[in-house]
Amino acid sequence: MPAFLLFRLYGPMASWGEIAVGEYRPTSDHPTRSAITGLISAAYGIKRDDQKALDAVSKGFKMAFRLDSPGTLISDYHTTQVPASGKGWNKKSFTTRKDELSGPVENISTVLSTREYRCDSITTVCIEATGDTPYSLPDVALKLRSPVFVLYLGRKSCPPSLPLSPIVVAAVDAKAAFSQFDKKTPLFPGMVNDGQFVRVFWEDDMVMGISPRMSTLRRDNPGSRSQWQFRSRTEHSADLSDATGDN
Repeated sequence: MPAFLLFRLYGPMASWGEIAVGEYRPTSDHPTRSAITGLISAAYGIKRDDQKALDAVSKGFKMAFRLDSPGTLISDYHTTQVPASGKGWNKKSFTTRKDELSGPVENISTVLSTREYRCDSITTVCIEATGDTPYSLPDVALKLRSPVFVLYLGRKSCPPSLPLSPIVVAAVDAKAAFSQFDKKTPLFPGMVNDGQFVRVFWEDDMVMGISPRMSTLRRDNPGSRSQWQFRSRTEHSADLSDATGDN
């Protein structure tokens, strides 16, 4: 049977960035593919400029998400002071935040943005290894328990507040793997809605065990980290309450 790695993401705040244009920074109700790629990469200590290693993580796994609780949507009116960085030979770099703001006042600008967050959302992540991944599922689980870099839920200001509890299970499909995870790592009563209107999301080639009710194009597949580029992918979804008869 196929092997799956499952872990849970919960925190007071999470932000799963959608396409952002200008000052508005929306969030999805469930994680992006790039966020989980970054989470695994941080656990291994992979730095953001190591494009080869980031690509290996991204291409090494197929992903599915079960939205156990969407949480509450909130917005933050965000202001950030930034210094002029210069161009060409006059380009400047700064070591600390104090250095950034120590220059002349006329060189400091303010960037305004509205950022969305999800409060008290809960998502169970299920990943399946592809044939050419250099990372085994048991090793990924070990790294998620003892990560090299600090893990966060989309933004650095959003740390997880419960252990991820990663486990590897053997199951006929991801639907059965989710069920095994629930039995081994139950949540506190009242944190989820007992299977009613719980949605699942998965990508092509994932052994899901559920018929899709909808398929959408999502632009969250990591491309170039240095240029903040993302590729599109197809994401399927279904409601578990409508899929009880699927095999």
